Amino acid sequence: MKIAIASGKGGTGKTTLAVNLAVIAGRSATLVDCDVEEPNAHIFLKGDVAATETVSIRVPVIDENRCSGCRACVEFCSFNALISFGGPPLFFPDLCHGCGGCRLVCRSRAISEVTRPLGEVRRIDADLCILVEGCLEIGVSSPVPVIKAAKAAATGDFVIYDAPPGTSCPLVATLRGADYVLLVTEPTPFGLSDLRLTVEVLRQMNVEFGVVINRAVRSESLIHDYCHHEAIEVLGEIPEDRRIAEAYAAGRLIVDALPGYRPLFRSILEACLERVTA
Repeated sequence: MKIAIASGKGGTGKTTLAVNLAVIAGRSATLVDCDVEEPNAHIFLKGDVAATETVSIRVPVIDENRCSGCRACVEFCSFNALISFGGPPLFFPDLCHGCGGCRLVCRSRAISEVTRPLGEVRRIDADLCILVEGCLEIGVSSPVPVIKAAKAAATGDFVIYDAPPGTSCPLVATLRGADYVLLVTEPTPFGLSDLRLTVEVLRQMNVEFGVVINRAVRSESLIHDYCHHEAIEVLGEIPEDRRIAEAYAAGRLIVDALPGYRPLFRSILEACLERVTA
């Protein structure tokens, strides 16, 4: 069973929800931090690194002395990683997806390949669950290969994906294969705007989802009104509580620092499980 925690913007509380749900689930859960550009779940789930895997792709190296300038490699590349003005092509590594096609179509055998590291995946044995963390190399533009590697490294029957913010390729790569998605939002106009965008993506992906409202206040019905109109379930509300912010700032889990919130997170987790198994 795979559950993803997502939102349309950063700072809404995805990691807050993900790490506390993972702890409630216990040792049977594996949390995958797919926000590989700035992973931070390890701040809350402390433990020893048990294994590390380098994520890399093979990229072309062009021998200008052998290149005939035929442009076959340029015409093959769908990502415009190669460009030529009559001579040996110029290569843009940030656009390369490592498919190897340019080498195969080169009639002059002028293209070889070298390994380009993109990041790494770490498996951390935390006290209360397993954490798999992807970490992108500085300067690498696409996090998708590292996200896929982090997901592939997850083991166990119950996996939680802590998704990156936004609605672009990294989010889509994280959500693929998920059985259910929890969308975290906040009761503000910005929160609603980003929630609308993420809902549109999920509906196009045909993934079942529900909403959790973070920093909820009783006087604000903005998110509830939208969810009612769109027939979206609200599975829980994490209230606006200064003590939660203080615990988060100190790198502490809410369910440990404020045990009174354990039933709330357990009810959210049980609601997810019910909808997946229904």
